[in-house]
Parts: sequence; structure tokens; C-alpha cells
Amino acid sequence: MWSLWSLLLCEAFLPTVVISVQVLSKVRDSVLLAAECPSGFQVREAIWRSLWPSEELLATCFRGSLETLYHSRFLGRVQLHDNLSLELGPLETGDSGNFSVLMVDTGGQTWTQTLHLKVYDTVPKPEVQVFTAATGEAQPLNTCQVFLSCWTPNTSDITYSWRREGPMDFDREPHSLFSSGQVLSVSLGLGDKDVAYTCIASNPVSWDMVTVTPWESCHHEAASGKTSYKDVLLVVVPISLFLILAGLLGAWHRGPCSGRRKKKDACTDRVVPETENPPV
Repeated sequence: MWSLWSLLLCEAFLPTVVISVQVLSKVRDSVLLAAECPSGFQVREAIWRSLWPSEELLATCFRGSLETLYHSRFLGRVQLHDNLSLELGPLETGDSGNFSVLMVDTGGQTWTQTLHLKVYDTVPKPEVQVFTAATGEAQPLNTCQVFLSCWTPNTSDITYSWRREGPMDFDREPHSLFSSGQVLSVSLGLGDKDVAYTCIASNPVSWDMVTVTPWESCHHEAASGKTSYKDVLLVVVPISLFLILAGLLGAWHRGPCSGRRKKKDACTDRVVPETENPPV
């Protein structure tokens, strides 16, 4: 305990050199926070601390004795190596923060290194939806304007990029990007039936991608058998009108016939009693 207080006092009163390092990793991985000091710096004591979001002791080294027994949020997930580097893992989402290692050499000089750890989620496989623009009568049937929307669920800090899979040069093809690259608008022609587009979702430590063929969603004869609502109406409406008209004609035809039949039956009823009682 005396050595620990001595080390903290050294940080407060002795000249200190501080360097800062950025470290990136992802959830469920392990990360090595390397303790680096200048050449000729012979470490006698060292202490690792978590500075943010809360200040906690993580590990110490006093005259070659390594200790990682402090109760912190990394308890059971921290290891101090012989070279004084600190290993953390498996990492969790809330492990991002600032860490520092304070080292004192045999001459009493101190050296402090601050490390900024950023833990990212692993990028899941993105999903792409294909939307076709409404075509007017004047637009040629051999073209198709599509919008490709790419996203990843429950993930932040994602960047999106697109790659055209085909023989043509993507940079020369009419296209536009919206929503920070998340939506791609592209005009397709008959020569683009087999052309595919790949959406790449990435963050600083991981990436994933998905590929789609947008021409399959275009409402052309060359499309993959999809029927538009206009084609459905052209078939359903005439059939419905024909059935309604047939029903009306049938009802009108049954009306007069049933009237004549009732009248005939009434006449028959009047004739039968006369034939049953002939005059004497």
C-alpha cells in the first residue's frame, strides 16, 4: 500500500511525460493495451487505471510483482503481462473509455501513457431493398430507374459504400447517392439485366456486404415474371363486369317466365273442377 501511495505522489509532484494513443476493437474480442516507454527507461513500478467513465484501479506492478486483484468492471477479464501491457477481454459494448498507465523508473522519473479505447459492435450482414420509380407513358420500356436502400439493424457508426459487379465502369454510369451513401439511385438499360450491385457496410473494425440484381425488380417483359397492378386490373375488371351483367340478364329472364307460369297454373286450377263434375 505504501508503494501505491508513493507512486501516486510521484505522479503529482515529479515531472511527467504524457503520451496519448487511440485503440480500436470490437465486442467479444480481446485487446492489448501496450505500455510503451522511451529507450533506457527502466521501470521499477507501474499502475494501470481506468479513467472514464469511472476511475478504477485495474492492475499494478511493484518491483516485479504483478497484481490484478482490484474489484473493477473488468474483474476476471483483465491480465497484466510481464512487459506491463494490459490485456482486456472478452470486450463488451460498455467497455469504451480512457485508460492510463503510470510508470516510474529507477531514477524516480515518471512516464504516463493514456489510451483511448473504442469498442464497436460487429457489423451484421446488411439488407437491401429495391424500389422502382414510377414510369410514365413517354419513358422507353427498355430503361428502368431503381433505388437501392441498404441498412444494418441495431448498429451505429456504420458507413455505406456501393460496388457495381459487371463489365461496365461504375463511375461512368448515371447514378446518385443519398442519405450518406445509404441509398443508391441508378438507371438501368437492357444491357444491365445481369448486372449486380454490392452494398458494403463497415465500421472501423469490421465489415459485411450483400449483393443484389436490381433488374429483376423492374416491370418489364424481361423481368422475372412479376405482374404489375395495372396488368391485374386489365384482367380482373372485364371479368367482374361480365359476371355482373350475366347476373342481371338472368334475373330479368326469370322474372317474366315465373309470371307466365303462375298465370298458367291458375287457369289449370279453374278448369279441373269443371271436368270433374260434368253436367247430367
